[in-house]
Amino acid sequence: MRDSRRQAPTVNAGSMADIAFLLLIFFLVTTTISADKGILRKLPAECLTPDCNIEVNDRNVLEIFINRNNELMVEGELIEVSDLKTLAIDFIDNDGANQCDYCNGKQLETSSDKPQDAIISLKHDSETSYGTFIDVQDEISKAYLKLRTAYAKSKFNKLPEGLTKDELIEVKKAYPFILSEVQLDRNQ
Repeated sequence: MRDSRRQAPTVNAGSMADIAFLLLIFFLVTTTISADKGILRKLPAECLTPDCNIEVNDRNVLEIFINRNNELMVEGELIEVSDLKTLAIDFIDNDGANQCDYCNGKQLETSSDKPQDAIISLKHDSETSYGTFIDVQDEISKAYLKLRTAYAKSKFNKLPEGLTKDELIEVKKAYPFILSEVQLDRNQ
């Protein structure tokens, strides 16, 4: 007699794991993973001397603050982000000490002595938007680019892209990018 109960056919699933593994490897190899890029900034060199605190004349520091409402204050006055580039150029290129033969500044007593002493202090609130912070950084970078480009044209009769390595170093020494960044934490 025959058994009335039939057994259901079974499917051999042993190779399914191998196929899934091969598909996984295929997608990992063929997929491009985009890497996020940050702000390209060179960190300052490590201070190797015992006393790293340097006294800085107040006139050599341009204080910029971005509050939690994304409003920009320079030296305590509200300004538009679009005006920051001009203010930074006037501050850096001031030549208040009358020691810079390539500066075109107004020699104001309220601005920097020379470009090598000019420090831009950027402070921002912990709730400042990332976009506003980047816009301010861009305006500061544009100010330095304009000053360095003008110096390269007058000194070497070249644009910065055409400078040799030694010429580029000289341009950067003439207008060093000195930026101090501080985030104010309101939770303390």
